[in-house]
Amino acid sequence: MTNKVAVIGAGLIGRAWAIVFARARTPVCLYDVSEPALAQARGAIRTSLEDLVSYGLVDDPDAVMACISIEPDLGRALGDVGYVQECGPEDVAAKREIYAAMEAVVSADTILASSTSGIAASRFTDHLRHPERCLVAHPVNPPYLIPLVEVVPTPATSADAVERTMALMTAVRQQPILVKREVQGFILNRLQGALLNEALRLFRDGYVSAEDLDKTVKYGLGLRWSFMGPLETIDLNAPAGVVDYARRYGPLYRDVDAQRDGSDPWEEQTLAALDAERRAILPSEGLAERQAWRDRRLMALMAHQQAANDA
Repeated sequence: MTNKVAVIGAGLIGRAWAIVFARARTPVCLYDVSEPALAQARGAIRTSLEDLVSYGLVDDPDAVMACISIEPDLGRALGDVGYVQECGPEDVAAKREIYAAMEAVVSADTILASSTSGIAASRFTDHLRHPERCLVAHPVNPPYLIPLVEVVPTPATSADAVERTMALMTAVRQQPILVKREVQGFILNRLQGALLNEALRLFRDGYVSAEDLDKTVKYGLGLRWSFMGPLETIDLNAPAGVVDYARRYGPLYRDVDAQRDGSDPWEEQTLAALDAERRAILPSEGLAERQAWRDRRLMALMAHQQAANDA
C-alpha cells in the first residue's frame, strides 16, 4: 500500500492538512474543483510555513513544499494514494456526491476519511460499494497547530481501516482519539457545545459580561486544560482522587445541572447583545489581525509544549 495521501479541498482546512502530512515528509496531493483555490494554495501554504519556521516548528520549508503536489484532475489526484482526507462542504448531499466520485477512482482498499465537524459518516457513505473503508478523521482548526484528531468509524467501518487511520495520524505527529460509536458532533464539539450553551445562558441572564466570561476560561479553566483534561483535573483536585472529589462537589454540580431549564441559548436577541459587546472590544475590521495573533500564540504554546515534552 502506498504511503501517498490526497486532500480533497484546498480551503483553509485542506491546506492545513497538506501541511500536516508534508511536514512529516508524507507525499500529499492537493485537489480542488476550484482552479482559483488551487492557484492560491501553494502561496498560502508557504506563508503558513514561514510562520512555523519563526517559532521553530518547521526547520526546512522547502522540503515540506516539495512533498506537496497540486492536481486539478480528481482521477490523477486519487489514483495512487492509500488515504484520502476529504474537506468538502458540511452538507450530506454534497458529501454523498463527493464520495461516489472518489470511490470511482481509488483503489478498493484506499481509506476515505472526512474532516466533517459533526456529521456521522454513515449518512454519506452507506450508498458506496466499499463503506467499510470510510470514516471520519475530524481535526481541530488549524490541525498543524492543534494536533487532536477524532477518528469516528461507522458501523460498517472495518477494524483495519480504523487501525491504519490511527497509525497514520500518529505517524504524522497528530494525537488521534477513537470515538467508539457515532454521535452527532463527536466528542470535542459536544464538550465545547456544553460550555458554550452554559456561557451564553449566563451572559443572557445578566450574570456576567462577555469579557469577564472569557477571562474565567482564559485565566482559570483554560490554564489547567492546556496540559490536562477535565477528568484528570478533578482526580487531582481532591486528596483521595476522583471519588473523593465527587463526594465533595457532586451535590453542587447536580444542583446546578437541575437549574438549567432547557431554553435555547442561541436566540437572536442573545447573539445580538453578545455581538455588541464583542465588537466594542474588537471591531469587525480587526478580526483577521486577531486571528493571526491567535495562531501565533498557538505556535508559541506548541513550541513550549514540545520543549517541555523533550525535557
